[in-house]
Amino acid sequence: MKKNRDFLSGFSALTLLLAIMLVAELRTLDADACKPSGKVRGRKPPRGQCNTENDSDCCVKGKLYTIYKCSPSVSSHTKATLTLNSFQKGGDGGGPSECDNKYHSDHTPVVALSTGWFSHRKRCKNFITIHGNGRSVKAMVVDECDSTMGCDSEHDYQPPCKNNIVDASKAVWKALGVPESDWGEMEIKWSDA
Repeated sequence: MKKNRDFLSGFSALTLLLAIMLVAELRTLDADACKPSGKVRGRKPPRGQCNTENDSDCCVKGKLYTIYKCSPSVSSHTKATLTLNSFQKGGDGGGPSECDNKYHSDHTPVVALSTGWFSHRKRCKNFITIHGNGRSVKAMVVDECDSTMGCDSEHDYQPPCKNNIVDASKAVWKALGVPESDWGEMEIKWSDA
């Protein structure tokens, strides 16, 4: 009888271990599922056509930039890179926001998401919760941070976004309590609110 219990106990432990390994493998496969979809060649911006506010990059002539049609899977705590953007008229965000064709004050907590997360406007005007610097803030999705194109007038001659970007207004950075001298890029986690 004891041999049967030991066998069942060992079998249960082995089954649990295999289940854990399978889940880990599926997560790895899912993370690897978003592969680059190509490259775009940089073009030199015409004079005055690339706004470098908030340390925004301008495309470099001839440089190849990776593009993505997808983003990593969304979970309850999706890892991302928070970047700084001005959604105001004349800001480095370029034209009006994709979701409402309007500009938004730097004092309003708004974001643009990489193409895959923007999901063909499905997150437009929805709120997400951003976790970083030991704090959380809710921000409304108003724009796409285009991961599929860049280096043209429509994108203010800036490179395509990476596929894991939450591009945020100054209000988001302030709400997270990040000192202004550290604004620019920060690793965060986010979720649908």
